Amino acid sequence: MAEKIILPTEVKVCATCSYWDGERRVDEDMKVVVVAEGCEGECLVQGEAKPGLHDVRKECSCIWEDLEPDEPAADKAA
Repeated sequence: MAEKIILPTEVKVCATCSYWDGERRVDEDMKVVVVAEGCEGECLVQGEAKPGLHDVRKECSCIWEDLEPDEPAADKAA
């Protein structure tokens, strides 16, 4: 059984980016991402496989985006 890693959503690794397509679980209440230690997925920006725990702070072609949902638009009904 693979060990699980728990990460705050704001930690800049691939597993916490909205453009990373890998296996993860997001706890909305605690604002944490849970991944297997050796998980891999695809970076949808770069189009290549990336480990979930890959540190993106020194990636020049990375456009890391937090998993937090955008603020809902205010209703403009008049």
